[in-house]
Amino acid sequence: MTDRLNPASRQSDPSRLAAPTPMEESSVAPVQKSHVSRLFAYRRLWLLTLIVFFLDQLTKYWINGRLPLGSYGYSGITVIPGFLNLVHVGNTGAAWSMFSGKSTGLALLAAGTLFAIFFWRKHLALKNPAVQLSFGLLCGGIIGNLVDRLVHGHVIDFIDVHFGTYTYPTFNVADSGICIGVFWYVLWSLRNPPPSAKPVD
Repeated sequence: MTDRLNPASRQSDPSRLAAPTPMEESSVAPVQKSHVSRLFAYRRLWLLTLIVFFLDQLTKYWINGRLPLGSYGYSGITVIPGFLNLVHVGNTGAAWSMFSGKSTGLALLAAGTLFAIFFWRKHLALKNPAVQLSFGLLCGGIIGNLVDRLVHGHVIDFIDVHFGTYTYPTFNVADSGICIGVFWYVLWSLRNPPPSAKPVD
């Protein structure tokens, strides 16, 4: 009763000023460890994103220093005659030059897509290793083209493929990562439907 009425007695009591017990100290540790473990759980995603991004930017840097912008056809570099050339063109649109001239809007869309992937990561099953690889390709490609739009005002395309008289739209490493990543995830989704979509016996 006296201790409850006299705050000074509580301050002077050495037992109340003792260092926290080991159990009290360990109560903070799981929080710090959980942040590291959460990041490590997506390690395949981070690693492949970085690989695709750096490979994309490295190849674009090489093309930018080797060929002037607008190099196409015979002004490019022939790798496989009649099939594969290296060129240097700027694309202000999306794939197949759709939405040409909308580079700023497409940059905002790319940033929004990255945010959406992060926000819905649990619904996308991103902790699954196969899904992480598909989204690593996708995110690396999105970031690579996004950096192009912010730095150059357009995406650098340089892979020029021909199939007889048909010329495939010029693309780059980032585009390849995006297409393969999306195809991979769609294929995975078809083979692994959510529990609610599985037929009931």
